[in-house]
Amino acid sequence: MASFIIDVPVPSMGATVSELTVVTLKTKPGDRVVKGQKIAELESDKSIFEYEAPADGTVIALPVKPGEVLQSGALFLRLDTEDASLRHLEAKGAPAAADAPEAGANGKPAAVLVWTPRATKLAQEAGLDPAKLTDIAATGPGGRVSGDDVAAYLSARKS
Repeated sequence: MASFIIDVPVPSMGATVSELTVVTLKTKPGDRVVKGQKIAELESDKSIFEYEAPADGTVIALPVKPGEVLQSGALFLRLDTEDASLRHLEAKGAPAAADAPEAGANGKPAAVLVWTPRATKLAQEAGLDPAKLTDIAATGPGGRVSGDDVAAYLSARKS
């Protein structure tokens, strides 16, 4: 079965909890995880809980850091998986595993950029495909490509 990349959102903890704080991360990009493996501890205003991997796979991006406050539904984890039951979470603008970037000079896989929704929209409006842009600086929160990054990229291209 072919693998694909999914974007796993920050979980919703009910109607009264709209944000969670990252306490610890127990994995990093490049790590192989199994479904149910504890990958992070998150804290609401009421409790701390362990967050588990939703499927077997390889962590492509974990654009969060301890101490960061996350809104429910924001990107938490990007995972390369073969679990077809999670196809609904397939990353928009992410290359398919077969189309993933080639290995970098050090032999490790090149990083897959994580884009904010605003950055994706600005790139697409400029006629660019975010999945194919690898030479853009990612200076947003958690190392994501932000709208400001896209604006700077477009400005530099005009020069």
